[in-house]
Amino acid sequence: MLIADLLPPPVAAWESFQDHPEFVPHPAEAVSLRSSAPGRRREFTNGRYCAHRALQRLGTPAAPIPAGERGAPGWPPSVVGSITHCRGYTAAAVARRGEILALGIDAEPHLPLDADVLEFVAGPEERALVAELLARRPEVRWDRLLFSAKESVYKAWFPATGLFLGFLQARVRFDPSAGTFHADVPAAVRAGARPPGGTRLPTRLTGRWQVSDGVLVTAVAVQAAEADTTPAAAPAASASPEGERE
Repeated sequence: MLIADLLPPPVAAWESFQDHPEFVPHPAEAVSLRSSAPGRRREFTNGRYCAHRALQRLGTPAAPIPAGERGAPGWPPSVVGSITHCRGYTAAAVARRGEILALGIDAEPHLPLDADVLEFVAGPEERALVAELLARRPEVRWDRLLFSAKESVYKAWFPATGLFLGFLQARVRFDPSAGTFHADVPAAVRAGARPPGGTRLPTRLTGRWQVSDGVLVTAVAVQAAEADTTPAAAPAASASPEGERE
């Protein structure tokens, strides 16, 4: 499995390369689809299909997975997880909350990223790094990989901490030989006003990536042993949302 190869053993995953029109979402899930276009319905249905299969693989009782705050999946209380989809590929990954603190996955077509999108999501240092990597190893679309890595970081970060994380607030660097990346989150973001129950994640999140069959996938999993136990700094104003990121 593409996504399972990037995740530690406590995580259960399911992926699919086809649509699943036979799957009927739970009414609590389908309520968010009342005004959705057919394409969005298809993506949502495929995502929930994979999510329920992943929960079964984890050995968790069946439960609806409604859309929660900012579109994030509303997992059962004992579970952390993430869903992703792109054309021709859908995946979900889940884990028990006591073993994994935060989990984020993302899939993208292995195609160039529009230059204006890259400028929106990447700082000058990151854009220079992407240009260098594209010149040195053009077989990988490092611009699209950077976007995907930031999506995985956000999908792990926001549900765990309750703090919004903008594209430019996570600084990503790649280790091409190891197939890994690191995302550094500024202290000001980490010290933001955290809602009750929000988790303190490490200063640096580490993820993995791979490319296969025209699909690029990234994943971030923060294990319980990586919990940040340092004293909290004085709260700072949290960043303003830039738009919904599922």
